[in-house]
Amino acid sequence: MIQEYSAYPDWKAPAEDSEILLWPGPDQIIQETRENHRRLTEWNSPLAELRRKQRQCLKLSEDRPAIATGHQTELFHPGVWAKLAMIDAVARRIDADCLFAAVDSDAPKHLQLRWPGKSRPISDDARLASAQWCGLLSAPSADHLKHLKSAFDADAAGWSFTPLIDEFFDDLQQQTSPAPSLSAALTAAMYRLDWSLGLGHQSIVTSRLWTNEPYLAFAHHLLANADSFGSIYNQALAEYRLAHGIDNPGRPMPDLHVADDSCEVPFWLDDLTSGIRTRATVHGRAGDWRLQTAGDALRISAEKDFTAAAAELKQFLQQHHLRLAPRALTLTMFLRLLVVDQFVHGIGGGRYEQVNDRVIQRFFNFDPPAFSVTTATLYFPAAVGRTRACVPCLAHEGHHLRHAVMGSEKMEMVREIQALPRKSVQRQRIFSQMHDRLAATVQIHPSINDWKRRMTQAQRQSADEQGMFDRELFYAIQPKNRLQALIAKYQDNFPV
Repeated sequence: MIQEYSAYPDWKAPAEDSEILLWPGPDQIIQETRENHRRLTEWNSPLAELRRKQRQCLKLSEDRPAIATGHQTELFHPGVWAKLAMIDAVARRIDADCLFAAVDSDAPKHLQLRWPGKSRPISDDARLASAQWCGLLSAPSADHLKHLKSAFDADAAGWSFTPLIDEFFDDLQQQTSPAPSLSAALTAAMYRLDWSLGLGHQSIVTSRLWTNEPYLAFAHHLLANADSFGSIYNQALAEYRLAHGIDNPGRPMPDLHVADDSCEVPFWLDDLTSGIRTRATVHGRAGDWRLQTAGDALRISAEKDFTAAAAELKQFLQQHHLRLAPRALTLTMFLRLLVVDQFVHGIGGGRYEQVNDRVIQRFFNFDPPAFSVTTATLYFPAAVGRTRACVPCLAHEGHHLRHAVMGSEKMEMVREIQALPRKSVQRQRIFSQMHDRLAATVQIHPSINDWKRRMTQAQRQSADEQGMFDRELFYAIQPKNRLQALIAKYQDNFPV
């Protein structure tokens, strides 16, 4: 049974370096993974055959659980990478298969390599900020990588540690001929980096799945029932917004548009020739939907056999150089039901997955398999052990100091003001006198001068520390031993 929205914790990323968030507890995660595997293996649904085929395609054993996580193809930070450490630890504990889904169908973001005081694009593809999905981008040229590495090395030479990123640069350099996509290059380079750290997951760029029969049959099933799916999806979102006091209809994501003669479905319709995507919509009416493109249409019917439906949809999409790419909730819905037995989210994904639980339960009439949440914090190594400057704390202190420098004299004037009639000339005169004296005292008071000195120092320190305390720097900037220590922390939570 699914929980009420209010029953979920308000997850927060750890503030302390090298700390992890793990939800639920380790024993419950192990228990739920095994139970998910049992229930999904015994699932009495036509979709169970699609699950068997998809797992077979990915070489995932039917006899043991599969645990996975996913993220878009980007330079992700240690808090995201921590999900890989967790799935590895759980897989070792229960002898499970381990999968990372590298999502190349999302809009590009976090493709700047950042380190304290600097930022450079990871690729010289001119479409880095304009491509509608990441899979369109090209890997960096050899010349771009050379200059990027040179800029990074110039600063890293002054650091007291050796970042792991040299191996990452070397791997990207070897992939430049023939040039792969940026998504494929990043996934391959990070995969080999993770193997060097001892992690044993399989990585897959998810666009490979979107032409497979199980996915296309799953997509066809949602399209054929677009009206009921849209109603359930929108209701689950409405309940989430109500529970969290959200007034913005676009949060956490927009509703599906449902009309008398059309219904939006939770996919992107990607034109592979132009690189333009639109929100996929079927037209017609319930029981007789059509997926349309210029001058052609494919009839979508719930009565079609899954295999035949997938074949027809694949032929139609290929004929028109189109692709149906899943949007966020649809992607994890597909993975949770048709691929794995435990899906590990970060904090944001865990919040949105609460919506997905309701959609799965109501649309598929199946209690959703449990999911889990983890993240971690690793600051730039030079920040470890440092006391961070707190400019807001000093600003708060300064506010109180300004009002305290006149001592009892100010309180006497306040009482005199309160005793006079509102809007009277006398009241306004004394009010002005009080603020004049306060301003004059502030200019010369030693405690204020000391506070100004400390505030200036804190502002300078905060500017210097901005990159050091940024928990979203690329994880490969860390030294190997810090990443291995985080892996060990997860293994301690899931001892073999």
